[in-house]
Amino acid sequence: MGILSVYRLPSNEETPLKFTRISGDCWDGDCPAVYETDRGTYIVQGYSIIDPGTLAGLGLPIGESAVEVPADLLKGTRFVTE
Repeated sequence: MGILSVYRLPSNEETPLKFTRISGDCWDGDCPAVYETDRGTYIVQGYSIIDPGTLAGLGLPIGESAVEVPADLLKGTRFVTE
């Protein structure tokens, strides 16, 4: 099991989040992708994890969700440098 850190990102509901796609092979919005935001954060688009056992194992706090993405999506980004 990995190390978990819990923190809250600042939220400003009145200002729309600006983002730029930095990884992902298809550009019609139907594929997993990674976006860099103007808040110094990232958005990860992927397949929702809905299996109760997996979600329980992750121990996500209220307000968080998990997605699964192909390993290739993160190769070449700052997340994975190998």
